[in-house]
Amino acid sequence: MKKAAIIGVGHVGSTLAYTLISRNIIDELVLFDKKEGQLLSEYNDLFDGQVDRYNYVKLIEPNLEELADTDVLIFSAGDITIFEGNSDRFAELYLTKEIVEEWAPKIKASGFKGILINITNPCDVVTQRLQELTGIPRERIFGTGTTLDSARMKHAVSEQFNVHPSSVEGYVMGEHGESQFVAWSSVRIGGVPISEMLSPEELEKLETTARAGGWITMRGKGYTSYGIANQAALVIEAVLNNNHKVLPVSSYSEKDQCYVGHPAQVAADGIIKDYHFKMSELEYEKWEKTIETIKFMHSTAL
Repeated sequence: MKKAAIIGVGHVGSTLAYTLISRNIIDELVLFDKKEGQLLSEYNDLFDGQVDRYNYVKLIEPNLEELADTDVLIFSAGDITIFEGNSDRFAELYLTKEIVEEWAPKIKASGFKGILINITNPCDVVTQRLQELTGIPRERIFGTGTTLDSARMKHAVSEQFNVHPSSVEGYVMGEHGESQFVAWSSVRIGGVPISEMLSPEELEKLETTARAGGWITMRGKGYTSYGIANQAALVIEAVLNNNHKVLPVSSYSEKDQCYVGHPAQVAADGIIKDYHFKMSELEYEKWEKTIETIKFMHSTAL
């Protein structure tokens, strides 16, 4: 039996819950949220959404004791309204650090022994604080990192070259935030480096297009949900199926001494190995900048 739990069932948490159910990734699901009315409505709607389907996921009433035998715990608690008229990740951190400080002791006391995957932003800093406050081994706690940013990059590149997004290889690196960057040296289509097909100016324009993808969604809907739910589900699936899949999650980098988005091998035991490929000189400068940004943000959360 594959059991998952989600803390925070707002736009992202609820969409992820339905994604996990509809893709038949899990067998049991527990939901937690401070808004009891919303929590009840999500439980009821998810139950209705399974009627007459060939698969059935058992929805378990929220009880922290259920975390003791949960395989994967997803942390997606937050408040998207903090972004109304303000795109500053620091403003978000002021709120989410308090949420982390509230939930971390509960997670620790529950006897949870599985894999914790964080979505809550600022993703890298929140993931590190969760690890520090729960004491969960670093390899068993990580964030969705730049999985969504990499997907947006693939979306932009696929439209530029009229290919399927899955045909695009490569990564967005660093903070899930403003200091992230596309490591164009890693991006390929059919094994051909994209740097051989586009000029530096064209690559810069394409990176701007990829970055804009998230804000297009935010401006129209007021939040993002489908893209991140898809990426989170792929990460969770990699854990539950022991896929050993390499994904740009926010895992702990020993050499940089912080959580940061970069390729890592994800399996049933969590992070098996992380990868630091050779970047260009400019990319390495951007990497140093994003590490500096993450560490500074982390220092303000202490």
